Amino acid sequence: MSETRYTKDHEYIRLEGDIATIGITDFAQKQLGDVVYVELPEAGLAFVKGAQAAVVESVKAASEVYAPVSGDVTEVNSALEGAPAIVNEDPAGAGWFMKMRIHDASEFNDLMDEAAYQAFVQSCC
Repeated sequence: MSETRYTKDHEYIRLEGDIATIGITDFAQKQLGDVVYVELPEAGLAFVKGAQAAVVESVKAASEVYAPVSGDVTEVNSALEGAPAIVNEDPAGAGWFMKMRIHDASEFNDLMDEAAYQAFVQSCC
């Protein structure tokens, strides 16, 4: 069973065992507009929580994607390199950016659940 959490930078992280799937939220992709480019990290890289891990560019702006937890990149979604619009079409599904083996489960537990994220979006944006 997987569980999804969210960051204040509008990334989602879906945890299954010790592997986390990371991408940007539907709210984030709507704010960006049409995504035209995604720069992904290389598999094998390690990131600490909060480090820049990827970049997403749209017709409106470029935005950094931060590692919501510390971990090692195990896989990247190379389909985005040739078809970045997948991020707009299905951000929480086929539009994921990377998978990471997390180092510390408590970092995941510190993130917002769905209700807290929705309340955050309503209050901030």
